Amino acid sequence: MTTTGRKELQHPRFARQYLKIADQSDRRGGTAHRQRLLAGLAGRVLEVGAGQGRNFPHYPDTVSEVVALEPDDTLRAAAERAAATSSVPVRVISGEAAELPGGDAVFDAVVASLVLCSVDDVPGALAEMSRVLKPGGELRFYEHVRSPHRWMGWLEDAITPLWSRAGGGCHPNRDTEAAIRAAGFTITAINRFGFSFSPYVPKTLHIVGSAVRP
Repeated sequence: MTTTGRKELQHPRFARQYLKIADQSDRRGGTAHRQRLLAGLAGRVLEVGAGQGRNFPHYPDTVSEVVALEPDDTLRAAAERAAATSSVPVRVISGEAAELPGGDAVFDAVVASLVLCSVDDVPGALAEMSRVLKPGGELRFYEHVRSPHRWMGWLEDAITPLWSRAGGGCHPNRDTEAAIRAAGFTITAINRFGFSFSPYVPKTLHIVGSAVRP
């Protein structure tokens, strides 16, 4: 396994918990969300923040290659194991959203799955995603976002500093839909719904959708 060389991107304690959380989350409905996220994709796909590879089994056979980017060493090791059993070719590499691999306009689609909540620079990451996409290429996104309800939004704002430190950099109060639009993408489909990975955690607003590169 190749290490990133960036200590600040390593969250081994959170990563070990996330391996368990993601399994529970998928049993509670996350699998269906992932299937909706990836349906109809084709060609070369870049997945940013692939985690432990929970999306890999759900890529359609029209996808010719998935380049799966994951900065955390613990999660990337799990993703490499998942890639070995994937029905589509998956290449797992070390890297981060601030500097995506490849030249300009080399991917047919970019997938961001529960990752834009944790990147340091959301506009910069989205600019990189736009750069590597072919003209007319798709950004597929599955994210949890800030609640539109005033009291819940205030609560998410209040807990973000502590939550981010404990949760591997996750920010529960980001308006990712607005950020995608501000980056110049045209959103072509979006589904908004409440979801919780655990029966002991309140539901938060999630979005699944697609957007087209300008």
